[in-house]
Amino acid sequence: MQGQQALRIRLNEIDCPEKRQAYGTKAKQAASGLVFGKEVTVHTHGMDKYGRTIADVLLPDGTNVNHALVKGGWCWWYRKYAPTDVTLEQLEQSARAANLGLWADPQPIPPWEYRKAVRGKAPAWLDPELEEGMVR
Repeated sequence: MQGQQALRIRLNEIDCPEKRQAYGTKAKQAASGLVFGKEVTVHTHGMDKYGRTIADVLLPDGTNVNHALVKGGWCWWYRKYAPTDVTLEQLEQSARAANLGLWADPQPIPPWEYRKAVRGKAPAWLDPELEEGMVR
């Protein structure tokens, strides 16, 4: 909270599954488990188009929550906004190799593709009605 006003935060340089998407609830639980009841430091990087504060969130011990979520396999490194972030790249590669979190799924759907599907702009392979090359 900032004063008495809660901030809506968009975690910087990562993208977690949407709440209705596979692993969405587990990713939210992982994030809550890291920060609930703790005083955190928020390093802001501006606002997104939805009015959320874009930020890195740090725990009292200095742990970067954004990095911890990628390390645990709960979120993707968002290459679109951090194409040269070597730390996030390495954390994601390690989580993938260890099949952690959403990487236990052999073909997890990135949230940006899921959002396109919800808006009706998804590639055919993501269409839930597509089965063996036939649209039903």
